[in-house]
Amino acid sequence: MFLIYCPYCEEHREEEEFRPKGQAHIVRPKDPEACSDEEWGDYLFFRDNPRGIHHEMWVHAVGCRKFFNVTRNTVTYEILETYKMGERPRITAESLASGEIQGNVQVAGGGQQTVGASNAAVEAVKGEQA
Repeated sequence: MFLIYCPYCEEHREEEEFRPKGQAHIVRPKDPEACSDEEWGDYLFFRDNPRGIHHEMWVHAVGCRKFFNVTRNTVTYEILETYKMGERPRITAESLASGEIQGNVQVAGGGQQTVGASNAAVEAVKGEQA
């Protein structure tokens, strides 16, 4: 078990209260009627599945029932940050590679995940990307 921080409730809750809902920051086509079948199918069905840093949409299903975004390392399952819908992520694969780290990083510790700045976790992510 680990704890996930809900940016709306502003507290750590057990993983069982949350559900992943897919890739975050997917832009809907401006004019769906003008899209080809292939473009519309790509929008509806195809998602990125990177090895490493990935932005996902989750819902706090048992708590406030609000959607929020998670930046997660898909290799280690570490949650690097959580943020509200409509906000931009502070941590991206590019920012970690360039050394531009902003805000707190959520990392595993003692069998649970908690929010706290951890340069060791960021260095581990950088090492995996190299």
